[in-house]
Amino acid sequence: MLAVAHGALLAATLANRILYLGTPLPQYVIEIAVVVVFMLCLALGPLLVFTGQLARTKRVGLREYGTLAQRYVRDFDAKWLRGGAPSDEPFVGSGDIQSLADLSNSVEVVRTMRLTPFSKEAALQLALATLAPLTPLLLSMMPLEELLKRLFGILL
Repeated sequence: MLAVAHGALLAATLANRILYLGTPLPQYVIEIAVVVVFMLCLALGPLLVFTGQLARTKRVGLREYGTLAQRYVRDFDAKWLRGGAPSDEPFVGSGDIQSLADLSNSVEVVRTMRLTPFSKEAALQLALATLAPLTPLLLSMMPLEELLKRLFGILL
């Protein structure tokens, strides 16, 4: 909501300048970019405090889970591929394979852990929420009919 409010405030200011000063919208690209960057810093900047702790946690997790996975895979290899399993233990129905898959999933979760507590998609959504109120100002650059023709041309 804060991003939309800032975008609306910017849109009103720019609409006033476009209407009364006659300056074209592209002249305000830098101001628009500054407001978007400001909103990203305001909303997501405080979350960057956790980046160091997340990086440290990921390093420790990769080391610990990597060691555990390496040991488990060696034991699995010795038991099932090198003939170390007892002859009366059936391969089918053994919990070893499911445990290996579960461990692999755990390692993958740690490996794909982000260093920021927000995603690129969240940052993009915030930027789009800031820019959304500016879309009516595009009509100051070209008539609605021409804009619709171009949009339909792109879509079709």
